[in-house]
Amino acid sequence: MIGEALTLQGLEKRYDTSLAVDGISLAIRAGEFLSILGPSGSGKTTLLTMIAGFESPSNGQIMIGRRDVTYMAPNRRNIGMVFQRYALFPHLTVAANIAFPLRMRRMDKDLISRKVEAVLAQVHLDGYGDRYPHQLSGGQQQRVAVARAIVFEPPVLLMDEPLGALDKKLREALQLEIKSLQQRLGATVVYVTHDQEEALTMSDRVAVVAKGRLAQVGSPLELYRSPVSAFVGDFIGRMNFLDGEYLGRDSGNYMVRPKGGNVVATAAAEDGESPFASRQAVSIAVRPERLSLAPHGRDRGAILTGTIDATVFAGSFFLFFVRTQNGDDRLLQIQMPVGHVAAGLRQGDLVDVIPEANALRLFAKVGG
Repeated sequence: MIGEALTLQGLEKRYDTSLAVDGISLAIRAGEFLSILGPSGSGKTTLLTMIAGFESPSNGQIMIGRRDVTYMAPNRRNIGMVFQRYALFPHLTVAANIAFPLRMRRMDKDLISRKVEAVLAQVHLDGYGDRYPHQLSGGQQQRVAVARAIVFEPPVLLMDEPLGALDKKLREALQLEIKSLQQRLGATVVYVTHDQEEALTMSDRVAVVAKGRLAQVGSPLELYRSPVSAFVGDFIGRMNFLDGEYLGRDSGNYMVRPKGGNVVATAAAEDGESPFASRQAVSIAVRPERLSLAPHGRDRGAILTGTIDATVFAGSFFLFFVRTQNGDDRLLQIQMPVGHVAAGLRQGDLVDVIPEANALRLFAKVGG
């Protein structure tokens, strides 16, 4: 299987007065694993169904390699598709389900048999060809669905929430299997999910979609460390938000003061002019693992003071919930490795909140 590039240019999908997909342009590289991530109703599944050919775009273009497939019938696009609910034929054996797209292509029976045997081995289902879907577990049924989608060696494989119906442990195991299979085959995969952890684990890049538009496209690390908006920061992993005031730039850093807190410097997100005006109200974002706690008054790097509201032991780390003492009664999450927690920190203690260097991200405050 050789993956092909997939290019979306200005795609729109309108239903009466509602715009489900609003001008999305995206270049997916050959052999890339790209996840489309977004909340329910964001337009991600509509985008996938247009790529598959089940929906026609209102505007825009879809290219697979050099082929314009925008209005081409689904069966002529040569795309593999895996659905959340498997969509297996209950009256057909596993082997017959997998062979179905090959029979539709009128392949020789011996060739079909060889291809089915080979793909069963690839998805770790050797010897399961004579069974029926109802005789399989959920994970095994999803492997059959994947096998059926790749058996005819499509250049592009689309997956719509394929692990959504499985329990957490099985989902995690199949995430690794699907990613490993994609790398061995060299397929171009477009994977739709609402699960942030799933997208970050499996993808070369992630396209975050909100209200029918692209919010950000980048590697999992880029999205996690450098979200371009408060929405992306909040949607990808856990994020604390504080109200604050932007004070200007100093030696390439942004100077900011959280409400009721101390002035702190954080690295500018970009070169050139600051996007903020002096004294502008901003939203300060920081990941829980980039904050630490100390007994009140023992660390000059503190930005805020708060009271420990609750403590959760999570195996390798403690998660502290700290209620700020800055007037807006905000509950912060602070994640600290077990070995780094100061002795004696207990519920009700007054503590200082200390950020790592350059841990803060600034966003324009809505309505500020």
